[in-house]
Amino acid sequence: MRHRKKLNHLSRKTGHRRAMLANMASSLILHKRIRTTTAKAKALRIYVEPLITKSKEDSTHSRRTVFSYLQSKDAVTELFRDVAPKIIDRPGGYTRILKTGIRLGDAADMCFIELVDYNENLLAAKEDSQKKTTRRSRRGAKKKSSEVQASATPEKATATIEKPEEENSSTEEMTAETISAEANDAPENAEKKTEETPAEQKEEAKQEEKKTEGESKDQEDKKEDDNKKE
Repeated sequence: MRHRKKLNHLSRKTGHRRAMLANMASSLILHKRIRTTTAKAKALRIYVEPLITKSKEDSTHSRRTVFSYLQSKDAVTELFRDVAPKIIDRPGGYTRILKTGIRLGDAADMCFIELVDYNENLLAAKEDSQKKTTRRSRRGAKKKSSEVQASATPEKATATIEKPEEENSSTEEMTAETISAEANDAPENAEKKTEETPAEQKEEAKQEEKKTEGESKDQEDKKEDDNKKE
C-alpha cells in the first residue's frame, strides 16, 4: 500500500535516482527534446521546472543553486543564456509530454518530453489557428445578416423617398406649365367667344323661327284632319 507517497522512486535508490534525473535534465536543456518512458518524464518534469523558474533571475546565487542540481556547467550556461530569455514571460508549464506508444520488449509507455517554446511546428500551428478564426456560430451569422439589412435599408428607404419627390416635382412642373398655358390661352378663347357670339345668336334665332313655323304647320294640318273626320 502506497498511501500518501506521491514520489515515484522509479525502482532506484536515492543517489541513483538523483543522478539519473540530473543527467536527463541536462540533456533536456541542451537538446530541448529527449525520448524516455512516461514515468521518467513525469518525474523529470517535477525535477526540472523549478530549475527553469530559478533561471529567470540571472544571479550568482541562482546559478550556484541550479549547478548544485545539474552538476553540468554547459547545461547551466545554456539554461541562463538561451532558455531563460524565451520563457521569461511564461508563468510555468515549460515542458510538454507527447506519448508515442509502447516500447517493444517490455511494453513500457514511451513519450517525448520537450521544452514548449522550442517546438516550432506547434508554435506555427498555434499562430495559424489564432489568425484563422474559421469557426462561426449561427447566431453570429444572424446578427451579421441583420446588421447588413439594417445598413442596407436606409439606402433603400432614401431611394424610395427620393423617387416620389422627383415624381412630385415633375408633376408640379407639369401642372404649373399647364396652368400657365391655360392662362395664356384664356384671353384668346375669350376673344374668340366674343367674336363668335353674334353669328351664333343669328343662327339660333333662325333655328327657333324654323321650329315655330314647323309647329304651326303641324297644328294646321291636325285641324284640317279633324275637320275632315267630322
